[in-house]
Amino acid sequence: MEYIEITGKTVDEAITNATIKLSVTSDKLEYEVVDKGSKGFLGINSRPAVIKVRIAQKEDEFEQAVKNVTETKRENKPVAAKKPEPKKDNYVPKHETKSAPENVKPVQEEKPVQVKSVPVEKTEATENSKPSKKPVAGADMEPAIKKFLGDVLNAMGMQAEVKVVIDENEGSVDIELVGENMGVLIGKRGQTLDSLQYLVSLVANKEADGYFRVKLDTENYRARRKETLESLAKNIAYKVKRTRKPVSLEPMNPYERRIIHSALQNDKYVATRSEGEEPFRHVVVYLRKNV
Repeated sequence: MEYIEITGKTVDEAITNATIKLSVTSDKLEYEVVDKGSKGFLGINSRPAVIKVRIAQKEDEFEQAVKNVTETKRENKPVAAKKPEPKKDNYVPKHETKSAPENVKPVQEEKPVQVKSVPVEKTEATENSKPSKKPVAGADMEPAIKKFLGDVLNAMGMQAEVKVVIDENEGSVDIELVGENMGVLIGKRGQTLDSLQYLVSLVANKEADGYFRVKLDTENYRARRKETLESLAKNIAYKVKRTRKPVSLEPMNPYERRIIHSALQNDKYVATRSEGEEPFRHVVVYLRKNV
């Protein structure tokens, strides 16, 4: 598909217009900024932002790499082969109808006695062993995270240093990738970085006793993206106040939608709400009724 030109007051608005015209999400677009536009002075000599955009035709290199890694891990998973044995034991006692019930009944009577005593021992043990279990979980989690990210980076032909900081009291894991050309891992609007963060979260929580919130970042992208979204929220709020009409933003993930809501929650004139279903769920900024 050839590039087409889309305009808007800002680059973000032009991208939003492109998603509406092509009926796709922003992560499915390939675009080039032709002109960032200018507000001018008091509206004089202003010009719109212009981008060249088309629907992406090739699958992202990262998605291919992740698929290769996950497929190899699924193939290497051990297969349990001892399931048929209990079935054989169930068939053998059929020939001895009298002896089987006699052997089964004592076992059923002994099991409840053992089950009742085990919880009492576990509750006492867990109270004393909780502080010692958390360091073990963190120690097991960090190597698993580094190994998974190392496999993904090697599959992509990239090299990066993986820094992992685990806060067991807060239940959080902060991961930073340090290297060259990290823009490939960020992707369009951070879609690639978000996908990788989701996979790392699965790997990390598989090794942990409880749930840990995982945050993956590189080149300080998260902070820069937050500033961009907060600035976008203020501009959209100003537009809603001026036109008195609601404005729908492009689809965003829950983390980015939360940033928009937080940026405008104290505004006296506008309010926000989320509409739609994933992955097309988006934020709507509208004028309050009492204004």
